[in-house]
Amino acid sequence: MSGNISAASVEETLKDFWATRPRRPHDGRKIAGVAAGIAKRYQIDPVIVRVAFVAMALCNGAGVLIYLLGWLLLAQGDDEASPAEALLGRGHSSTPTALTVLLGLAVVPATGFFVDGGFTMVGGVLLSVGAVYLLHRGRGQLNRPESKVGIGGLGIGDSVGEKVSTEEHTTDRVTPPAWDPLGAAPFAWDLPEPGGTPEPVSASAVPAVRRRKSRVGAATFGAALVVLAGSLVASSYSDWFHAQHVLGLLVAVLGAGMVLGSLRGGGGRGLIWLVVPLSFVGVVLTSVDFDVDARQMGKIEARPATIAEVRERYEASVGEVGLDLTGLPNSGSVTTEVEVGLGRAAVKVPADADVTVNCRTDLGSMNCLGQESGGEGNHHEDTDYGVDGPGGLKIVLDVRSDVGEVEVSRG
Repeated sequence: MSGNISAASVEETLKDFWATRPRRPHDGRKIAGVAAGIAKRYQIDPVIVRVAFVAMALCNGAGVLIYLLGWLLLAQGDDEASPAEALLGRGHSSTPTALTVLLGLAVVPATGFFVDGGFTMVGGVLLSVGAVYLLHRGRGQLNRPESKVGIGGLGIGDSVGEKVSTEEHTTDRVTPPAWDPLGAAPFAWDLPEPGGTPEPVSASAVPAVRRRKSRVGAATFGAALVVLAGSLVASSYSDWFHAQHVLGLLVAVLGAGMVLGSLRGGGGRGLIWLVVPLSFVGVVLTSVDFDVDARQMGKIEARPATIAEVRERYEASVGEVGLDLTGLPNSGSVTTEVEVGLGRAAVKVPADADVTVNCRTDLGSMNCLGQESGGEGNHHEDTDYGVDGPGGLKIVLDVRSDVGEVEVSRG
């Protein structure tokens, strides 16, 4: 396999992976045989694969999504097709149709978590895909499935035809060669003259010496995956490892690989297909005021029981913020803000509280204490005293979603 990553080599590797993808064995499995099948296909310890799945599952469930997809897309044993392909009528699978449908339904929420799971889950899925890609590039030649060719292909039919053509071999030559003037052996007239001068070999017939290709590209790509994995882990302990800085680290590693490859004869040039889009995304994230901190992505839920527990601000870049204030006492005052960049902002207030609310959404839908609207530029301000009239707990809310849904309701 070539160590130089390019668009053509990536496409070739992905096509080869799909054509020779692992099969889920009947023996040695723990659940569906996905890990055992990958280990058997690439001849590695299945414990390593299972540990990798567990590690990716800790990335907000990325490993669960990958395992479900493997269950659906990898055929079992000697089946003609995978469960998903069988459901589409492209072959037979021993997996029951009902189970296949249930697995497909399970993938739907798992895919939703891919969006709401934030940077950690997205990175975990990308890390898993990259690991499988490198695994196939490095060990794809091992334990490849045997091609079965029947009569009329390159198997029995060709061997029989070759035998018949050998037995019926004749020559079109009509003049005997000098070594057989009596014409006693016409079946050998095509042989060269004894002691004759061999025909000169043309330069085009000499096979060209293949230049050893650099492995800088593959090594750099692997190093980038290691940096991504380390950043995902470090993001839980340090605020520095947010998306912009991680993208910067990845671009730095890939750029260093390109420089090293150029010094070693041009290897790693295909990395430009990764450096350019990553650099573009990094510039966009650092140029616009859009915080994509991993801890501000996903679903945030809060249900304070005292006024002191209510924070001044609840926010998420991408995902959902759910704030339930129905557990607060019926006296005192509370002021808070809820803001979501892309997603849903929902606040539930007590039925008898005096609520002053300011609801806004630039694009999406809004239901603000019964006042509904949708489309672009929604804004509603109101003061509602609840079912008991003025008096009691006072709540001042500022709820906003740039793109998505805003909802303020009574509990």
